[in-house]
Amino acid sequence: MSLLNKMSSVVYYDAGQIRVEQTERPTPPEGWALVKVSYAGICGTDLNIYVGAHPRALGPLIIGHELSGTLIEGHPELAAGTPVTIRPLLFCGECVPCQTGMSHVCKDLKLVGIDRDGAMAEYVIAPVETIHALPEGVSLKVGALIEPLAVGVHAVRQAAFTPGDTALVIGAGPIGMCVAVSLKLLGASRVIVAETNRFRLQMAAELGFETIDPEAGGIVEQLLAKTAGNGADHTFDCAGHPSVSEILTQVTKVRGTAVVVAAYKKPAPIDLLQAMFKEITLKGVRVYTPKDFEIAARLLSKPFDFEKLITHVLPMGAVQKGFDLLLSGGNAVKVLIQVGAEETSNQTGADGR
Repeated sequence: MSLLNKMSSVVYYDAGQIRVEQTERPTPPEGWALVKVSYAGICGTDLNIYVGAHPRALGPLIIGHELSGTLIEGHPELAAGTPVTIRPLLFCGECVPCQTGMSHVCKDLKLVGIDRDGAMAEYVIAPVETIHALPEGVSLKVGALIEPLAVGVHAVRQAAFTPGDTALVIGAGPIGMCVAVSLKLLGASRVIVAETNRFRLQMAAELGFETIDPEAGGIVEQLLAKTAGNGADHTFDCAGHPSVSEILTQVTKVRGTAVVVAAYKKPAPIDLLQAMFKEITLKGVRVYTPKDFEIAARLLSKPFDFEKLITHVLPMGAVQKGFDLLLSGGNAVKVLIQVGAEETSNQTGADGR
């Protein structure tokens, strides 16, 4: 391997086995571009890969799909040096969903960092149409949040949310927080967050959300008390636990919407009779559209303490610590791996100078 063409990467091999090692620097084919990575986030999907629970992720694989960085080459419109992120979806372009503008639910949907080498490396390649420039003034550190924030934006938009509505978010992990932030910045009158982890519950309160502590009483009882017995206009299940699916129809108001954001590992119970009697809309959501990504990027320019969501920034050599922290239920929300040099802002515009 030529010294000029090598890079440091986080490589998954098998359950519980990741290593930081030198790999070949990728060369972008026609229609793809090369990005130098600055930050890469550890996602719940990465945790599933690490424990060997993801059926498509096969080692050796460079993991990671949440990132920020700078464009190096290969984009027909963006200049080299532009601060960017990527929308890590890879779709066939030929199935009915792709042909009808719904490529995010492509029948053969694949992701960078799962089905091919990803972002926990010094360089990553992606199709040019999936590369998004960061808004001016958004740091590379905060820019690494666009991908999970886009999940939140997509969930809110698919809920037929209207500004002024009340929402309940169950689960205050990174995605739950991103759903709550999206609701707040898109105009919800009340955002109520339920979470069992004390650290995350406190963070939700510090960020201005109403909170429900399940240890202080049932979620149903507390939510109904907060909403005069009516329930929430929209409920977002970001926990993916059977105890949550059981109460979705109870905490959602008549003709409200219950949105399943979390990925359940097994079929879960839900009261379909109550859903029928209350005419509740049950909605499943998956990843995001290009429009969701654009909206998420714009939201990062709004007044909100996005950096508070980033509880840890670790060097690549400490990536194992990041996985151990998240898998042990430690005091963390979003853990970033710093791959490139520290940069604090994107004040210089798209040319990066």
